[in-house]
Amino acid sequence: MAVRIRLTRVGAHKQPSYRVVVADGRSARDGRALETLGHYNPRTEPIEFSVDAEKAQAWIAKGAQPSETVARLFKQAGIIPAGK
Repeated sequence: MAVRIRLTRVGAHKQPSYRVVVADGRSARDGRALETLGHYNPRTEPIEFSVDAEKAQAWIAKGAQPSETVARLFKQAGIIPAGK
């Protein structure tokens, strides 16, 4: 099973916010998640990004691959080193 750390869309029509979730890579974008790690709201100023760093690092250590967007957010938050 390919496990991915990715964003799932929540929120009202034309007012998106996102949850950072761990899910099977084959499931739908808003499908069933194994675990919710945090949330991301790009519509606020400054952008709101909250995630449980310990859980995220534990999932990465188990082999979960973050999506490109989540990897960028993790690097900004210091969860993943900038060089990776």
